[in-house]
Amino acid sequence: MEKQGHIPTEAYVDFLGRTIEIHWNYHAILMVLIWFVLVPICVISLRYYKPRPTKEGITVYRTISRPEWVWFHIHQYGLNFAIFMSLAGMTVALAVSGGISGSVHSVFGLSTIGLGVLQGISAYFRGSHGGRYYNNADQNDPKAWEGDHFSMTARRRRMESYHKTAGFFTMACAVGAVGSGLMQFPMPILAGVIIFTIVVLLAVSIYREHKGKRYDTYRAVFGNDLEHPYNKEREDL
Repeated sequence: MEKQGHIPTEAYVDFLGRTIEIHWNYHAILMVLIWFVLVPICVISLRYYKPRPTKEGITVYRTISRPEWVWFHIHQYGLNFAIFMSLAGMTVALAVSGGISGSVHSVFGLSTIGLGVLQGISAYFRGSHGGRYYNNADQNDPKAWEGDHFSMTARRRRMESYHKTAGFFTMACAVGAVGSGLMQFPMPILAGVIIFTIVVLLAVSIYREHKGKRYDTYRAVFGNDLEHPYNKEREDL
């Protein structure tokens, strides 16, 4: 199969004063690595690699140097990097192709990146963390533990409702973007890499799920003490 004829193979760059060849395979490789490797790793890290809940939860402050928080920082910084690189890839693609083409690939691609950006924005509305061991909280004063996450305020609930749900739709759009992109610009080797990656990530997820490693985030972080607000609310679960 050959790439479709309407895809530009070269572009004139004003500030360079010359025409350059467009290597769409670089764009394809970048986007596949972002959305089929990096993003799933960041999601699986949060879903299956949190520490097992204890009565106290994580008893150290959330800093990047603490191994107890590796799962969270992979998710946070990995997805921020994915959003940044996706925006860079999109900007270059729009520049060299002369704008939005209106193709199925462009619709799925822009939707994916748009939802990805909203995922990053929504995370900044998560509010304060709180908890017995957060920052300089008085470990003997429950009032000092209050925070949007620890207390599961309406703000935190809204953020989680959107962030967790929209993430699935973002990945669905990513599948559409990559699939339609490879239909326009076939790369059999890259398609094979995608299939292999999906199989590996699926196997890891199934294995961790089977081993019971999908711990509740609230209980993993703050502990399973039934006196904690969100544990008390779900004590029958």
